[in-house]
Amino acid sequence: MKIKIGSRESALAVAQTRCVMDALHAAHPDIELDLVTMKTTGDKILDRTLDKVGGKGLFVKELDRALLDGTVDLTVHSFKDLPMEADEQLPIVAVSQREDPRDALILPQGAETFDPSRPIGCASARRRIQLERLFPGVEIKPVRGNVLTRLDKLDRGEYGALVLACAGLRRLSLEGRISRIFTPEEIIPAACQGVLAVQARKGFDTSLLACFHNKEAEATSLAERAFVRTLDGGCSSPVAAYARIKEGKLVLTGLYANEDGSGMCTGSAEGAPADAQALGRALALRLKEGKGTL
Repeated sequence: MKIKIGSRESALAVAQTRCVMDALHAAHPDIELDLVTMKTTGDKILDRTLDKVGGKGLFVKELDRALLDGTVDLTVHSFKDLPMEADEQLPIVAVSQREDPRDALILPQGAETFDPSRPIGCASARRRIQLERLFPGVEIKPVRGNVLTRLDKLDRGEYGALVLACAGLRRLSLEGRISRIFTPEEIIPAACQGVLAVQARKGFDTSLLACFHNKEAEATSLAERAFVRTLDGGCSSPVAAYARIKEGKLVLTGLYANEDGSGMCTGSAEGAPADAQALGRALALRLKEGKGTL
């Protein structure tokens, strides 16, 4: 049996896809796995922020097409990059155990302290409004490109620091570049940050992925995505959601703000993991009304 697995061609995307392939190979050594990489529209457009060119769906269009036409059998994504409205013909069939979901501050090579006279680079409204609160008066400047491209821009002097996801840095064995890790209270992570998602065509036998699928990450992801979807949040909206399982309860923290970053409201809710989506929706509606903790 041969299974073709599709991935974006960036170093991080390939490393993440190999995480899935390694798990499959360990559980099913008789299955032949073939990695198929491709450049997506989102990888090609680097001179504008995502909200100006169509949103996160630009990172999946080509991979979705390859799934539908049978070029590949499975695709692997950073779950936070997937559109909140799922295509029923391309279901998410497995999610990974969550890697570190937090954001990190990265300094230029050789620097020991952050120079506040130079901008901090980040790629989302979510990070921008939270960084403006943590670093008042410091310029927060957009940055595009994959992780290695962004680090190159940093080291060439375009930025005084970057904020990147710990998960991606760890998967690329670049954790040595981390200068500071922000707590989820300082910067609430993006929904599903640190989780990998596997998609397949509807009807594809996905039983072989039982070795990879993580039920706790599934529950927290459902809550986070329901929160963002209820607020109609995409990469242009300052929305954040972070859930965890604590003593058998699902605890969800969310952030909501107007598109210009004003009116920021945060809050939390907790309930049974089985009610993850309802919990996410309820907290989203609460924050939209300008109220906090449920």
